[in-house]
Parts: sequence; C-alpha cells; structure tokens
Amino acid sequence: MEYMNPYFVGLEWLATAVLALDEHRCVRYINPAAENLLGLSVVQVKGMPLNDIFRQPAQLNAALDYAIAHNASFTEHELHLQVGDISLQVSATFTPVESPAAAFMLEFHAMDQQLKIARDEHMLLQQQANRELVRNLAHEIKNPLGGIRGAAQLLEHELSTETREYTQVIIQESDRLQSLMDRLLTPHRLPQINALNIHEVLERVRSVTLAETPKGLVIRRDYDTSIPDIVGDREQLIQVVLNIVRNAVQALQGKGEIYLRTRIARQVTLAMKRYPLAAQIQIIDNGPGIPESVRDRIFFPLVSAREGGSGLGLTLAQTFVHQHHGTIEVESQPGRTCFTLLLPLGQPPAY
Repeated sequence: MEYMNPYFVGLEWLATAVLALDEHRCVRYINPAAENLLGLSVVQVKGMPLNDIFRQPAQLNAALDYAIAHNASFTEHELHLQVGDISLQVSATFTPVESPAAAFMLEFHAMDQQLKIARDEHMLLQQQANRELVRNLAHEIKNPLGGIRGAAQLLEHELSTETREYTQVIIQESDRLQSLMDRLLTPHRLPQINALNIHEVLERVRSVTLAETPKGLVIRRDYDTSIPDIVGDREQLIQVVLNIVRNAVQALQGKGEIYLRTRIARQVTLAMKRYPLAAQIQIIDNGPGIPESVRDRIFFPLVSAREGGSGLGLTLAQTFVHQHHGTIEVESQPGRTCFTLLLPLGQPPAY
C-alpha cells in the first residue's frame, strides 16, 4: 500500500507526529504518532485534503505558504489545532521536500504540559493583578468624581442661562465616568449559582441581539444538544456571550453572519486543573477581524479595537469566565474572528 512506501518506513518508529502531503495538500501518509495525537487513523485521512481534517486550517495554510515561498522549513511554536472535538496546542514544523512520495512534511510536537500550565498560571496572576489595580483605581476615582459633580450643580445656580451649558457638560461627563466606574466594580458582586442549560443562555443572547439589530444580521446556530447542564451564574454567562456578540455586531456594522456553536471538549486543562469533559462555546463572525495592534491585549482593561469603546466588555467577560474556572481565547483574521469559551462540566465552580 502507498502509505507503506519505502520513503515512509523509517517514520513509523518516530515519537514525533508526522504527516506527508502531496502538492495539492492532500495526505499521503500519517505515522502512528500522528494517529495518536490527532485521534485519526491512516485509513480515515489518506487522500483527504488538509482543510477537511482541521476545523480552522488558516494558520496551517499560512505556515505552508511561508515555507513554500522561502523554500525552507518554517516552525510555528504555538499553534492551536481543532480536530473534531479534540483541541490541541502544538509546535509545528513545515518542510517542503523533493520526493516522489510527498511534497511537504508536517511535524507536530505537543506543547509541554508543564510549560503550558506555567504560562497559564502567569497569565492568571497578571489578570488578577490588573483587575485589582482597576478596582482600586475605580474606588479612588468615585469619591472626587462625586465632588466634581456636586460642585458643578452648585455652580450652575450661580451662572446665567447662557453659560449653564458648560456645567451641564461637566455633570454629563461625570455621570458617564460614574457609570464606567460602576461597570469596573460589577464583577465583585456575589454570584448566583444554579444548574443551567448553556443553550438557553445562547438563545437568550440571540433573541436580544436580533431584537436590537437591523435585519441585515444573520445569527446561525450549530448546537450539540447532548451537552449536560453546567453549574454557574446564568446572568454572568449571558453577559459574557452578550458582550462578545455585541462586539461582533459592531464590527459587522449590523450586516453579516454570526455563528453560535457548542461542542463537548474532552481531557482539557482549565485553571491548572484537568477535566475529563468541558463545554466548548464558540462565537464566530465574518467581520473585518481584530486589529493586530490590540489583538494580544484585547482582554486587558480599557483596551478597545473600536473608536469610542470603553474596553471593558471583554475584560468583564474574561473575569466572569475565570470565576467559572473556564478559559476564553480568541483567534482573529480578516473575515473570521472566533471566541472560544471552555467551561468545566461535572462540578460547581468554587468562587
């Protein structure tokens, strides 16, 4: 058989996952290590295009394009792969080869679990420090802000009608800042824990969004109805999804498509703890994407990709997700932005 081609025999014994592709990027060979990593067999994938194996192949294709353009190996150190219901974090090397058996070789190395845990721990500590800093700042601003507003109200009675518009500006802006401070302090209320169906949360967000958005917007659903109830705060989770969806609506300017997708994820590590099952929720839009200049900081407080945005929606979303011992990540490029939430199944979150 072709997959036992002499060119590939030596790869059978490697611990490294290897795929061989032809010039059309179809699989010619997959070694046992790759079968184990991807949860697929050589019979399943032989002859299959790369785009049909991975759900989100854009990064893979971009790396292959780079390797071809430079006629040299190229390594992507942190690559997120989705194969069916399996999520993987790997480093990958893409190498053009001159062989009658293959045109490209792909090598996948699963990221060292301890390295990933250490990175997640560092990120969690940084996020907690950021939230505490913002919370303290909000408390410090609230008191003098009330004084400024009160002084403006008193001053308004001493001024002529023609000049009162200036005190009105002070009062209105003080109210706007007060609202901003209240939103910064919102995550610190006590959660209301109950069993809930994640699809009811998504349907609530869908109905609210469609009610407040022009008819040019389409929200499609792809639900795995076998997902059991999760335990958490219903209002917080509605706010999480609503903040993400509203950002997508604004990016689409009311015209485009948003996908709400759910799946079961297996054997995932969340908040440095291993869970056999998790609910995966994806919110996908076909908008212009998140600008690269803010993409790595999009969850930081007061960072916004939109002019005039407060930069708090995604910060609050991340805070609520972390309170549920979950994770939230984003992948974005022009034409596709995907927010992925993972929430553990099987036990209530410890706040």
